[in-house]
Amino acid sequence: MTSRGVRVSGEAGERSEGVVPQQSPEFRLRLPGASGVDRARGVLLAGVGTNGSRKFLLRAGSPARDRAMPSFARHFKGAHQRREELRAAGVLRRSERWPGWLELTEDVECGSPSAAAEVLVGAPRNGWVEWRTESGAPLSDFMEGVWSGPGRAWLVRGSNVSGVDLVQRLWLPEERVSLPAARLRPDIGQGPSKERLRAVVEEDWGTTATYNQKLELVEELHAFLSRMKPGDTVCTLSGGRFYIGEITGPAEQTASDNGRSNLRRPVEWQSTSHAFDELPEEIQQRLSVQHDVVDLTAVQPLLDGLGRTDEELADEADSLTHDPSDTIPALAARRELALPEPGQPLADELLVHDVEWLREIRELLWDERQIVLYGPPGTGKTYLALKLAEFLGGGPEQVKLVQFHPSYAYEDFFEGFRPREDPQTREVAFRLTAGPLRELADLASREGNRHVPHFLIIDEINRANLAKVFGELYFLLEYRNKSVRLTYSGDDFALPPNLFVIGTMNTADRSIALVDAAMRRRFAFVELSPRSEPTSGLLRRWLHRQGEDSRPADLLDALNSRIEEADFRIGPSYLMKNGVHRQGGLERVWRTKILPLLEEHHYGESLDIERRYGLSALARSIDNAGKAGESAP
Repeated sequence: MTSRGVRVSGEAGERSEGVVPQQSPEFRLRLPGASGVDRARGVLLAGVGTNGSRKFLLRAGSPARDRAMPSFARHFKGAHQRREELRAAGVLRRSERWPGWLELTEDVECGSPSAAAEVLVGAPRNGWVEWRTESGAPLSDFMEGVWSGPGRAWLVRGSNVSGVDLVQRLWLPEERVSLPAARLRPDIGQGPSKERLRAVVEEDWGTTATYNQKLELVEELHAFLSRMKPGDTVCTLSGGRFYIGEITGPAEQTASDNGRSNLRRPVEWQSTSHAFDELPEEIQQRLSVQHDVVDLTAVQPLLDGLGRTDEELADEADSLTHDPSDTIPALAARRELALPEPGQPLADELLVHDVEWLREIRELLWDERQIVLYGPPGTGKTYLALKLAEFLGGGPEQVKLVQFHPSYAYEDFFEGFRPREDPQTREVAFRLTAGPLRELADLASREGNRHVPHFLIIDEINRANLAKVFGELYFLLEYRNKSVRLTYSGDDFALPPNLFVIGTMNTADRSIALVDAAMRRRFAFVELSPRSEPTSGLLRRWLHRQGEDSRPADLLDALNSRIEEADFRIGPSYLMKNGVHRQGGLERVWRTKILPLLEEHHYGESLDIERRYGLSALARSIDNAGKAGESAP
């Protein structure tokens, strides 16, 4: 890997080839913490460096920081070495005008605007953006044929191009990135429109490529030739290592063996690489997209923070913002996702017997990210899921509830085509419409939201055809660091790390055994049953808090003791209502809510439901048991 080119103009035995274009303005650079210090000055040169990037000339008298970022020598060895060479030669020495700063005593020619900025700052810098004219225009505005707009990040694959690892053979040693286009006509260079590329690809590739291959090729060529620009971040993978660099010049077409690398751009690669397995999950998701060129701009802040401490990032950002309310994207992106720890106040609010039970639910969510609360009707599954999600997510805004039913489908849950009226023409047409999961995933993945937990509550999750509803999303539930190509939109999609799923399942409606193995493997299952805590004593605790008599709890316990199948026992929610304690309220709920459930359960059996489960029968059994207890010695 070569170092970034930096040399002093007019060194002994050497003549500078840098020529300042007549129309090139002078650019200025503000240094971090440079209050009372002049801005550095420089101009863009007409010449190009060994890898094709435009050279840049630093003017004598430009200030420089007297210290470098601690990790600068490790990640940017070439620029660090040149900076030290200039200091040793006395070209970069302590300033008499600005105490505590360094100053250039001669003009210095650099291999690129970014290399020039790094020599002065002692930290990575995007020179195409940070070198600006007196009026504030960035240097990139003065490059012809370059896509305008903010910087972007790109993945370009090169570890297996016709069986050759170009990353190790060409890209790193010669500081390049390339794209194979063996059939592309030679007059196509920097900046063609997508429409022109469609016509060129159709004509040049003809029947040698399928329709889909041509579509993909047009997108890749347009990104590489027209959308990428100097200053953009470029990344690649090779041998399980992740490499990051900066594009430093325009695209060019050149001859190469078998057309493996005939489209090339100059790149300044960082000196260090990163293990793929240690990358943040969101970066791994993006890298799993199966295209040769992938837009990584959504994870740009995470890329900027790789290998750098919080202090280094804050120091780097000093020169980029004047507003103390501004956030540093790389620091904001690395804010860790966390689920708050449940305490006794939450246990008291939910009437849970032990706060440790709530903490176990939190740990299951953290480890698995998907759980199912299952049990008989009335055990408080949906209520508990909502309250837990609101507590762990920080409020109801981060919680979305959807209820499954037999006709529910993938198109309802994730995305599909639905009739929609155009607000202007009033015409109705089928349009791709996002479902609740897609909407919540998009919200959770927004910049600034990635450290905030978001929850999807799926009520009655077992009432739908789960394989039909989830489709390819089944894969993502288990492999959160991967992405898949969506059925309708064709987008590459991954579930955000901060998206959690809580399902509820009524075991009286359908047995848990009917849920397929794929579903059970992807969810942790937590039982809420009247036979065990926190459900068994829930009604008694609620009655005590309400200041009511415990008689309804005694009746419910007596009822459940007569129901042999655990999945059909009655939960306490039916009796946790104020109306139960009005005149005739208990009898009314028993007659209209509880007995009909038991009649359905015993349908076809010659059983007297009232005699076995009626209030009067249960009351007599409780009274008789009490008298028997009193008469016992």
